Amino acid sequence: MVMPEMKTLLLTGASRGIGHATVKRFSAEGWRVLTCSRQPFDPRCPWPGGEGNHIQIDLADPNKTIAAIEVIKEKVNGRLDALVNNAGISPKGSGGARLNTLDTDLRTWGHVFHVNFFSCVVLARALQAELAAAQGSVVNVTSIAGSRVHPFAGAAYATSKAALAALTREMAHDFGPLGVRVNAIAPGEVETAMLSPGTDKIVEKLPMQRLGQPREVADVIWFLCSDQSSYISGAEIEVNGAQHV
Repeated sequence: MVMPEMKTLLLTGASRGIGHATVKRFSAEGWRVLTCSRQPFDPRCPWPGGEGNHIQIDLADPNKTIAAIEVIKEKVNGRLDALVNNAGISPKGSGGARLNTLDTDLRTWGHVFHVNFFSCVVLARALQAELAAAQGSVVNVTSIAGSRVHPFAGAAYATSKAALAALTREMAHDFGPLGVRVNAIAPGEVETAMLSPGTDKIVEKLPMQRLGQPREVADVIWFLCSDQSSYISGAEIEVNGAQHV
């Protein structure tokens, strides 16, 4: 009996929250998971082969991101079944204040867009041959903040996520002929370290009246990378307990 070849996922922003839950979900399905983050591998992470499958990248630095491509290519060895662009940053002002368009400096805009937007383009473009070889899937993690002004998410974060939603459509168009599907998920208030004080006031007004759990978001990512979603591309799925309605 011939065993099927192990599938490979490349995931950015794996160290906590949604990323952490995604690693566990795909590992449970028998996938090899390559993780990327600006931090070195944390030995407390409970998945097999984690340290050997970790790539330390500062996605805020485009030169370092481009330099890491060769390391990634060596690890995937010609085939990549899924790329999940999950890394994201949302800087705050003093005392955790929301950074709006009036008080966000240009350096902060650039920092946010390099991590939240440009790194997604760089990775997908550089790995197009590997994704095509596997007839793979790309999932971009956007946000509820990409479609409305959010009380806590800053202007740079929100606009980077709106841009990522538009990029998802463009990528779905361009990667489709390669046999690669590209979709996005837009989480709402999910119980992670990124939550700001006062989130409970938002949750009270949600139709489902509760926070989402990271594993619930990871399940949707899994669906979009599995054969169950084989004719879905160019979509942005809201994972927010009806916050968007």
